[in-house]
Amino acid sequence: MPTTHRKAAAIGLTALLLAGTAIPAGAETLRWARAGDALTLDPHAQNENPTVTLSHQIMEPLVIRDQNAEIVPALATEWAVSDDDPNVWIFKLREGVKFHDGADFTASDAKFSLDRARGPNSNFKELLASIKEVRAPDDLTLEIETDGPNPIMPANLTNLFMMDQQWAEANNATEVQDYAAGEDTFAAKNANGTGPYKLVSREPDVRTVLEVNEDYWGKDEYPLEVTRIEYTPIQNAATRVAALLSGEVDFIQDVPVQDLGRVGQTAGLEVRSRPQNRSIFFGLQSGAEDIASDNIDGRNPLASKEVRQAMNLAINRDAIRQVVMRDQSVPSGVIAPPLVNGWTEELDKLPEGTIEDARALMEQAGYGDGFSIRLDCPNDRYVNDEAICQAVVGMMAQIGIDVNLDAKPKAQYFPLITSGNGETDFYMVGWGVPTFDSEYIFNFLVHSRDGDYGSWNATGFSDPELDAKIESLASNTDIEARDAAIREIWDRVQDEVLYLPLHNQVLNWGLKDSVVAEVDPEDAPKFKTFRLN
Repeated sequence: MPTTHRKAAAIGLTALLLAGTAIPAGAETLRWARAGDALTLDPHAQNENPTVTLSHQIMEPLVIRDQNAEIVPALATEWAVSDDDPNVWIFKLREGVKFHDGADFTASDAKFSLDRARGPNSNFKELLASIKEVRAPDDLTLEIETDGPNPIMPANLTNLFMMDQQWAEANNATEVQDYAAGEDTFAAKNANGTGPYKLVSREPDVRTVLEVNEDYWGKDEYPLEVTRIEYTPIQNAATRVAALLSGEVDFIQDVPVQDLGRVGQTAGLEVRSRPQNRSIFFGLQSGAEDIASDNIDGRNPLASKEVRQAMNLAINRDAIRQVVMRDQSVPSGVIAPPLVNGWTEELDKLPEGTIEDARALMEQAGYGDGFSIRLDCPNDRYVNDEAICQAVVGMMAQIGIDVNLDAKPKAQYFPLITSGNGETDFYMVGWGVPTFDSEYIFNFLVHSRDGDYGSWNATGFSDPELDAKIESLASNTDIEARDAAIREIWDRVQDEVLYLPLHNQVLNWGLKDSVVAEVDPEDAPKFKTFRLN
């Protein structure tokens, strides 16, 4: 499409999305946009940032992280390991909390929610894998018994949202939506939480409207100056920026790197930045004997460690940082950001070697003539995701790998990874770590895919001994020994070249200067904390 036509299309899309449907914004309305929409309203179906971020406005976990990433009370006011049993965590729940429909929030709802989130369709089950039983001995007490002492259980609960059991039962929503299979449920389109905002309307990929919960338990603890939220996903970067510059939206969560100067220099607007707790990397199907998307019959070139090493060397991370990301990324050698327990400078060293070294590795592996393969990539999820993938296509060509890029919206993309059907062989992933601990990464991305673990592990890698070591982290209360085990697991991950690390993201929020808010390191704004000047 010619450039002039692209600009016209962008302007037309802005008008389509924002004109005619938006109510004139008052001082208490916040008009919010980002590249992609939440995938579902079912709070346990998709462990994905835009989905979790929207849920945080409507629903609440037992404990939550504040703007400084510290765990603070939410629906639980106290928590501690039982004096009688080191395998039991006891949570004291907040009194007087009501769901949006007026029903009381009790420990029975919390038990129901955690049991639901442990189900087979849940995208959060790895966080709860160590749980043996959840009990509600009275309305304001919740007991979580784990298989051995779990020192980081509260950290696993910061994005585990509480549902109303009676509401779920009445609406046939007791089971988690099977998102990967394309299931549609009542809970996917409706919500009844305890959070600061109530759902008013929901048009997926078009517009979601929330209004303040006047009966919110935290109305005396939080500003709650934003009383109405109008959320519009705008995938096109130029259109998103145009909406902010024209005043049609007040806050965009993902300012394109090429527009940072333009937005920051516009009167009445600000760009606020912060390193994100998120790594971007590529996954490789190394465990299969043969793969579908290559041109090699009867063999899987990605099963060769030398090929994976060559691909790792071929990625010019500094060029991506400079050209694609405009210096808004930090090249990395490991799939964990520095905020995570287990990260070290030694692990994060970039691979050393030249393109000639990479070609030699390809020759050594028996693929000196190269091969072709498909790269699956999202185009509306991570900062410059499709542009990064396009750059990597050229880099792989230097070592004889002919990459066919297939970029698509995240709603179609993520099921390729999570379905477990081997639908992708080479793919991009961005991974945040809400627990700030390596165990989270291992549970989802390294452990064998077995129903309770590994739901995002599409590499085909499986090692029962390593699985046991990963599982032991949940009950290892000897911090020194636990950290040593984490180092051993990372050493294996790095040695196997299971993933190709790329970089850690930098967050860039664009806001009207009248909106007072701190950038959240997990990129999950809590609008109840925002102030409007």
